[in-house]
Amino acid sequence: MSDKYLIGIDSGSQSTKVYIFNQHGEVICSESEGLKPMIARKPGYVEHPEDDLWDCLKAVLKKLMASFQGNPADIVGLGLCSIRCCRVFVKEDGTLAAPVMSWMDIRAYETYEDQPEIRYTSPTSGYLTHRLTGEFRDTAANAYQGQFPVDMDTWQWSENPEHFNSYQIPKEKLMEIRMPGEILGYVTKQAAAETGLPVGIPVVATANDKAVEALGSGLIESDTGLVSLGTYITSMVFGSRNITDAANYWTNLSCIPHNYLYESGGIRRGMWLISWYKSIIGEEYAKKAKEEGCSVEDFLAREAEQVPAGSDGLLTIPDWLAPATQLYRKGVILGFDERHTRGHIYRSLLEGIAMTLKNSYDAMNEELGVKPDKIIVCGGGSNSDLYMQIFADMYGVKTIRNQINGAAALGSAICAAVAAGIYPDFKEAVQAMVKVKDEFTPNAANHETYSKIIAGAYRGLPEMLEGTLKTVYEAMK
Repeated sequence: MSDKYLIGIDSGSQSTKVYIFNQHGEVICSESEGLKPMIARKPGYVEHPEDDLWDCLKAVLKKLMASFQGNPADIVGLGLCSIRCCRVFVKEDGTLAAPVMSWMDIRAYETYEDQPEIRYTSPTSGYLTHRLTGEFRDTAANAYQGQFPVDMDTWQWSENPEHFNSYQIPKEKLMEIRMPGEILGYVTKQAAAETGLPVGIPVVATANDKAVEALGSGLIESDTGLVSLGTYITSMVFGSRNITDAANYWTNLSCIPHNYLYESGGIRRGMWLISWYKSIIGEEYAKKAKEEGCSVEDFLAREAEQVPAGSDGLLTIPDWLAPATQLYRKGVILGFDERHTRGHIYRSLLEGIAMTLKNSYDAMNEELGVKPDKIIVCGGGSNSDLYMQIFADMYGVKTIRNQINGAAALGSAICAAVAAGIYPDFKEAVQAMVKVKDEFTPNAANHETYSKIIAGAYRGLPEMLEGTLKTVYEAMK
């Protein structure tokens, strides 16, 4: 079979990434474009400025199509994945009625208050679908239950009046929803003119961004865990039941219809923490790294690789973005002595993220009664050999890195491949398109060290420091 091409869109919180894949999951070309900084007009408000999500998508698609050397007639589908837990209000003509609320905006989770100028309220995926196709349709699997009255058993809008009415959203202001892998509409002439896409390409439903990332990572069996290293960091395992009464995880709609992901507690501003550290160590250090022909992260990793597991007692709590309801919470680094260097701090930041997530991951799996024997690590952080080894050592199982760690874009393309009939189902598409790059096995001595630190000190550290942080917060008001 001659190559067919699939566009995968990953519209995130900080940037928009787009790829063209062939049916084997091989990258043909890719482009990315940064989003503008978000705006906080009031405490707890976090908005995307102007029409930035659409403007950014238009710009990056134009770049993508300019770099594509194949025949546009062989592009058989576009999978659209965008940020979950945002809230969008649109007018009758499909333009924004208000700035897009980020998932970090407290208003995104408040009860809907109807306004005449609002024709629809939706996640970002519904809004971008309309911009591309002219249709007011969305994926069922990006309708977060805390914001929209979705029935997580039927994957349709709830027919329970009590449940539906609790959201106070008139049904006529909700978009039509479809399953992942189904066509939402086709690229219009106007969208084609603005993006460079060929007219008539099918735009295919995916899911929420974490679920699409899980699909693109190959998480389709319950014996495997997934660590997603992004602006928001979390861990997941795959399942087939909608579990509603969990204490240590929540049930998310999968990118495979009528399957689910169990998702642990996460870390806000997770890998952003590494960007923060890079920004404060100085231009001189960055210049030195450049002279050595490597990135700042690689340069820091060289130093951190010389540091033993546990960072000679330096512990980090990666709480750099407090929830709006718990503003006293702060990130903490403690345990300094004269041995500690820049490499110690860098390793401690990585270890702090991994330890915090492990506490949540273990609690989730213990409640589920599962014990995955391997973990896939995806996201930009998985590019680091050091970090992959830290996860293997800390979690005590084999960790897997795939050839493509921009997994949300690949997951989007997999949905498009299913919709185009290239593969009969998601399982076959994943087997054909997701490929392992390498694996890391645990170091037994390091695993023992990490286990002692977590059990003996780290697991109770946030609670132990809570009173102190509250006192300091009150004093600084």
